Amino acid sequence: MRSSLLADAPAIREPQHAPVAHVTRGGVIEGVHYGSVVVLGGNGDVRLSIGDIEAACYPRSALKPVQALAMVRAGLPLDGALLSLSMGSHSGEEHHLAGTRLILELAGLTEDDLRNVPDVPYAPAVRDAWVREGRGPSRLAQNCSGKHAAMLYLCKLAGWPLESYLDPGHPLQRAIAEVIEEVTGQHIANVTVDGCGAPLFAVSLHGLARAAARIATAGPDTAGRRVANALRIHPEMASGTGRDTAQLMRAVPGLLAKDGFEGVQVAALPDGRAVAVKIADGADRARIPVTAAALARAGVEPRLLAGFEGEPMTGGGRPVGGIRPVAALNPPSVPATATATA
Repeated sequence: MRSSLLADAPAIREPQHAPVAHVTRGGVIEGVHYGSVVVLGGNGDVRLSIGDIEAACYPRSALKPVQALAMVRAGLPLDGALLSLSMGSHSGEEHHLAGTRLILELAGLTEDDLRNVPDVPYAPAVRDAWVREGRGPSRLAQNCSGKHAAMLYLCKLAGWPLESYLDPGHPLQRAIAEVIEEVTGQHIANVTVDGCGAPLFAVSLHGLARAAARIATAGPDTAGRRVANALRIHPEMASGTGRDTAQLMRAVPGLLAKDGFEGVQVAALPDGRAVAVKIADGADRARIPVTAAALARAGVEPRLLAGFEGEPMTGGGRPVGGIRPVAALNPPSVPATATATA
């Protein structure tokens, strides 16, 4: 039974997004990315809100840590790198494929049991090599295969049906939905199908940030701590070599972060500060610069975020502009009269 203490489901409406980043060239604003941003303080209060943080949205893969939390609570015995892979939107590198095979082997299953959509590897360099070798789409190479393998493993252990594990009414998906509502603090607004074939749950951007904060602050010997530790220690297993979200977690101590298609990013610190970003047009180029600016607004030291300003705009082969988050995302200035205290 779903708790009556939960907030109502977020409204399904046209989001009232606002400018979150400017694309500059030669000192002139050439383009504007709209979106929504929420910054939470350590006690869960909203420190900054841009756009429409309460409208229903699909977090896409940014919700995978919550799905992993639900699976661990339900008895998934994975830890470390393999648990991180279960949250993965992976690049399709060999260690991702080997890890997914291992999860399937632990379950006594094979790639044929997966129900995700066959695809080629996500990372361009890995994909190009794959195609050069004459390899076609496969369920193992698809970027969500680790999550699907973990879902099957849990179903096998729990005695749940395997063939229907992606049905929203399946015991696995019902368990995931209950945890999503618990940690976001609100009822789910809608359920549809993600690109990989798994159920996709609509929550608000505010709820997504709350969920990340819950996992990031989970206490010792809890399912949340297992999930957080796996992602923090093995960020490349949930993404890939050189991927921006993994690099961001390596740069900011204790950060838990996950990206999702259509311009979604969530990140949370061990003290509960959290940010969530949705770029309205789904443009990936604005996602990390806006996220880095939101983390700086949350109090992360700017020096830790150097290098996450996004790719420069070039002209004639040289930088002539870039992505500039809106002024509202600038860290609050320290008053000139402020003095240090012991």
